[in-house]
Amino acid sequence: MDMHGIDLNLLVAFDALMAERNVTRAGARIGRTQPAMSAALSRLRALFHDELFVRSPTGLQPTPRALDLSTPLSDALAQIQRTLDFTQAFEPAASKATFTLALSDHPAFVVLPRLVRRIEVEAPGVVVHVRGFTDRQQAEELLESGAAHAAVGVPARWGTNVISQPLFQERFVSVVREGHPLLAKKVTLKRFLAYPHLLVSPEGDRRGHVDEKLAELGLSRRLGLSLPHMFAAPGIVASSDLVATLMKSVVEHAAAAFPLHVFEPPLALPITTFVLAWHRRNDAHPAQRWLRDMLAEVCRR
Repeated sequence: MDMHGIDLNLLVAFDALMAERNVTRAGARIGRTQPAMSAALSRLRALFHDELFVRSPTGLQPTPRALDLSTPLSDALAQIQRTLDFTQAFEPAASKATFTLALSDHPAFVVLPRLVRRIEVEAPGVVVHVRGFTDRQQAEELLESGAAHAAVGVPARWGTNVISQPLFQERFVSVVREGHPLLAKKVTLKRFLAYPHLLVSPEGDRRGHVDEKLAELGLSRRLGLSLPHMFAAPGIVASSDLVATLMKSVVEHAAAAFPLHVFEPPLALPITTFVLAWHRRNDAHPAQRWLRDMLAEVCRR
């Protein structure tokens, strides 16, 4: 049978006739007049080359052909309805949706535990997959290809197909091990620069916020170690004479595990804003909008 000539409304009418076994009641069930339902039944008979329903003292009786069609067509209509409902409204408590988030290391540490707790309560059937990335280009490729529904990372010059909004902010603090010789006197910029530094650079750069600020002053620092993972830094600092300047939440998390001394860096550093980014084609999707709203809310809290 050629699907191109089939009117979906005819299948809806057939389903109503199977349920009601009466033309008038079937019309009322789907909001059609009795003449409209009679016309639909005539078209159905022509389409399937079968009477489908015959009159009897107890109402319309389905033919064997109609009985064969009933369950498959009813299931198909129900699936179409579920699909339409999913794309028009999202019910978290009943959803079995799967989302893929692209997260750099720090947002995974800060955001993910809070997000998982909220999902467990509000949408226990939802599954979240996490993809890592290290730079803007990789994140944008994940969004562009559809491999990720949203990404959280530092601001970037996204392409025209990517929408972004601020999510949360982090400020930097400096840290050394307890008993570090830097602590013998007041921490001046000169003394701060006298010791080797640890640089965290996920993208493998040799410059960070500290280096950029020092360059404005015509100064530089001596690096002793650079590494891509911020969460390895506190343990390394605790067992060496390296000085590190890290995001405050990372240091606070590590303070219970390592003997560290935290202090304000002797130069003004910018606050880092992390953003939520998503592809423009997903902007109006109810389920993905719910996920973005959830991320924004847990970050506000």
